Amino acid sequence: MITDKGLEGKLQETFGFLQECDAHHYKEFLQTAFLAHLKKGQSICSQGSACEHLTLILNGSARVYKLGENGREITLYRIGAGKSCILTASCIVSHQPFPAYAECEEDLDVVLIPAGTLHRWIAESSAWRDYVFGLVAQRMADIISLIEEVVFSRVDRRIASYLLKRHQANNQPVIQATHQEIASDLGTSREVVSRILKDFEVKNLIQVSRGSIKLLNIDELETKSD
Repeated sequence: MITDKGLEGKLQETFGFLQECDAHHYKEFLQTAFLAHLKKGQSICSQGSACEHLTLILNGSARVYKLGENGREITLYRIGAGKSCILTASCIVSHQPFPAYAECEEDLDVVLIPAGTLHRWIAESSAWRDYVFGLVAQRMADIISLIEEVVFSRVDRRIASYLLKRHQANNQPVIQATHQEIASDLGTSREVVSRILKDFEVKNLIQVSRGSIKLLNIDELETKSD
């Protein structure tokens, strides 16, 4: 149950669709939802498990990924403040088990909604229905884009694009990332990432240090990412 007025205000600000709920469903949301804190590195959901709650993220970030039989990972997407998980929502709607893995990349403050309650709200409330199906539409486009990159783009282009996106997100020339983290995000091997980063370094595009990469030539990286 959510009784703290400060938290209630933050929820309305972060998840604007709550202000569009009718009085009945909004009151039920405050009575049913509950706050939880998850630690960095904590597993949120495993492949094959039942989706018992929809998670609304207030602070922090989580990563959703697939794990192949060969142990290789690929990041499907990340979820930050003001977001929720499309796969969880889809599994709740379809009564299917979770098809991937999700873990905390940072400490998370989340609000949890029981699956059965959410399923009923989708049927009864246009605000909740629009929110959930909006999640599906948004993330589906992201996943299709990921599939296109994996299937059709060369790995060197994907790595150049990855470095630029991380640079733009943090507005810093130094990216904190290991070769294995990049490989997991892009669904390739650490050896391939290391080889391509070494090639970029020889060409004076980047400078690689332990756990970090400094971008030296943004313009040339943009050319390589095209």
